[in-house]
Amino acid sequence: MEFYGRHALHGFMDEESNPSQSPPRLSIRTHRLDMHDQDLQFSPGRASSPRASPTAMHSMFPPGSPESPWALSPLQTPSPALLYHCIASLHRQEGNIYSIALSKGLVFTGSDSNRIRAWRQPDCTERGYIKASSGEVRAIFAYGNMLFTTHKDIKVRIWNYTVSDNFRYKKITTLPKKTSFLKFPKTSSQQHKDCISCMVYYHAEGLLYTGSYDKTVKAWRLLDKKCVDSFVAHESNVNAIVVNQDDGCVFTCSTDGSVKIWRRVYRENSHTLTMTLKFQQSPVNALALSTTFNNCFLYSGSSDGTINFWEKEKMSGRFNHGGFLQGHRFAVLCLAAVERLVFSGSEDTTIRVWRREEGSCFHECLAVLDGHRGPVRCLAACLEMEKIVMGFLVYSASLDQTFKVWRVKVMPEEKVCFDFAERNDSKTKTTMEYEMNPVLSPNWVEKKLQGNHFQ
Repeated sequence: MEFYGRHALHGFMDEESNPSQSPPRLSIRTHRLDMHDQDLQFSPGRASSPRASPTAMHSMFPPGSPESPWALSPLQTPSPALLYHCIASLHRQEGNIYSIALSKGLVFTGSDSNRIRAWRQPDCTERGYIKASSGEVRAIFAYGNMLFTTHKDIKVRIWNYTVSDNFRYKKITTLPKKTSFLKFPKTSSQQHKDCISCMVYYHAEGLLYTGSYDKTVKAWRLLDKKCVDSFVAHESNVNAIVVNQDDGCVFTCSTDGSVKIWRRVYRENSHTLTMTLKFQQSPVNALALSTTFNNCFLYSGSSDGTINFWEKEKMSGRFNHGGFLQGHRFAVLCLAAVERLVFSGSEDTTIRVWRREEGSCFHECLAVLDGHRGPVRCLAACLEMEKIVMGFLVYSASLDQTFKVWRVKVMPEEKVCFDFAERNDSKTKTTMEYEMNPVLSPNWVEKKLQGNHFQ
C-alpha cells in the first residue's frame, strides 16, 4: 500500500463485533469494540481470548480502557489521533441498500423495495417511510425539505417532507412529467433509456442533473418540470455526478475510465465539455468534491482500488492532477468528502478515512473501519461539531444487507510513542516490515504475524 507523497505510519485498534444472529426483519444494535480483531471470515464477535501471538498485537497498539467503546487510531507523526465507534447497525432481509442521503436530521435509504425509509440521526430510529409505485431506488439526493429519488421504471420522483411529531410526505411530481394520458406515450423522448444511476441538484439555478447507464446526462428545470438539456457524456455507463455549487461546474465519471467537467453555456440551457481527466484505464465508480474557502479538490474512486485527486487552480480554474491515494485492495465503490476528510468505501469490505493536510496536496489515511462483511456500496457523511474535538457521522451500507452508523472524532494533535522493547527480533522484523506500509487493517497485520498468508 502506498501514497502519492511522503509515507506515514498509522496504527489501529479494532472494530465493532457483528451480531451472532440476524433478526427476523430490522434491528438496531449498539456495538462495543474489543481489543482483538475478528478473523477474516468475520465470525460473530466474542470476548477477548489468548491468540497465537497476543503480545505482538498488544505491543503494536496502546492499551484501551475496557469501559470505553472507542478505538484509538494513533499516528507516529505529529498529527491528530482519530477515534471511531460503530454506534448502530441495522440488518434487513428485503434486499440491498443502494443509496443514502442526509438532510434535516434525517437519513434516507433506498433499496430493492419501493419504500424509501427515513431514520433519525444519529441513532437510526425509524421515523417513517415513503411508499413509491416503483422500487429499486438506485439514487437519492436531499436538499432542504425536498427529496429526489430514482426508480426501476427509469423515472425521477420528487417529494416534499416535514418532520414534527410524525414524518409526513407528499409527492410533488414525476420526471418526465405526465401531461396527458392521450398525448403521453409509454416512453417519453425526455426519459432516460436505462437505469438512472446518479443525480445531483444545483440549487442556485434550480437544475436537477441525472446520469444514466444509457451514457447520457439530462438537466431538469424544476420551475416548469422540463428537461432543458440532454447530452451523451461518456462512451459507457455514467456512474456518478457532482456539481460545484459555487460556479455550477458539473463533474461526471464513467465505466469508460474518464472523469469529465461540463459547464453550462452562458444564458443558455446547453452544456459544453471543458476538460477530460483520465489517468487510468480502470472504470471510475465514484466522485466527491471537497470545497473550502481556499481550495477545491475533486476525488474519483476506481475499480483498481485507487483514488485519484485533482486540485483546482485559483487563477485559471483548471484542475491539475495532484496524485492518488492507494490502500484499498479492491474496487472503490463510493466516496464522501466533508471538510478536509475523505471517506472511501470499497469492494474489500472496508471504509478508509483520509485527511488532507492544510495548505498542501498531501493526504494520509487515519483509520480503516472494518465492520462490514460485504462490499461497501454507498456512503454519506456529515459534520458533528463539539467543543474541542471535530466529530463526523458516517453512514455506510453494504451488500451484506447491513447499514451501519459510525461516529468518528479527530482529536487535538499529540504525539503517540510506541514501546517495541519487549519484542523478540523475529517479531520486530516482521512487524516493522508491515508498519512501513501505512494503514494496514488490524486483522491483516495479525494474520501476517501468525504466518497465515491469505489472499
